Amino acid sequence: MTIGLQSSSVFRCGRFSLELGRRTLIMGILNLTPDSFSGDGIDGDPARAVERANELVAAGADILDIGGESTRPGSAVIDADLELRRVMPVIERLGDLPVPISVDTRRVAVARSALAAGAAIINDVTGLGEGPPLASLIAGSGAGVVLMHMQGTPQDMQRDPHYEDVVGEVATFLAARARAACQAGMAPDRIVLDPGIGFGKTAEHNLALLAHLDALKELGYPVLVGTSRKSFIGQITGQQVGSRVAGSLASVALAVARGADIVRVHDVHETRQAVAIADAIVREAR
Repeated sequence: MTIGLQSSSVFRCGRFSLELGRRTLIMGILNLTPDSFSGDGIDGDPARAVERANELVAAGADILDIGGESTRPGSAVIDADLELRRVMPVIERLGDLPVPISVDTRRVAVARSALAAGAAIINDVTGLGEGPPLASLIAGSGAGVVLMHMQGTPQDMQRDPHYEDVVGEVATFLAARARAACQAGMAPDRIVLDPGIGFGKTAEHNLALLAHLDALKELGYPVLVGTSRKSFIGQITGQQVGSRVAGSLASVALAVARGADIVRVHDVHETRQAVAIADAIVREAR
């Protein structure tokens, strides 16, 4: 049931047009929080954050995703002012970055300031669940949007996640959010869908979604997958968060084989190599 524009081979976001299909795109993660689950947060040091941003781009990131609020399980809610103080000094210093800046936020005030400073994508873990104002803001700006599925909130999402059919329920949710985005005025070629690996899901739920990404691809939009260093990899391998690169790469390669268009990762250099091989095999198979 295609509802988007699968025939489109471009993801448009602000002044950028990112080609899809030729190879998988890599979104590099830049956490500006003191409590990132992955231990890579940079808080209160804009100069170091800018340096890290340039390192990620040099390593092969096609998109830079900046976040100023932790959404790890059990994380505390912060106010918009603190989120702005974390992200804006960095975004304002990255105006000449050659790749689009994505801002991981659910707040209108943060999105408005970030877009005015040059951000090209809003990556919303609530899938525009905070209401119409954010959807209207993004639509009017010409930015791209990533719509993610999450059951519950970061504070409670991992207490007892339950689904009758995780793949079907996530697909239904994302289809509805994509329709809402289009109704707000967004063009379909500015929308990306994210199943929200680790956001209100058990390890089994995550594995089912990764095994059946084709069900999300049938919605007709590009699909972004974020598995990097997440807890389900630790549950399977027994590795702590700092030792999950190999497991993350395996999950990325298989996500590419299942049709992922964008992968969101911490370890860009290593992922670039894994994705290059996975893409070469997938293209040969097709």
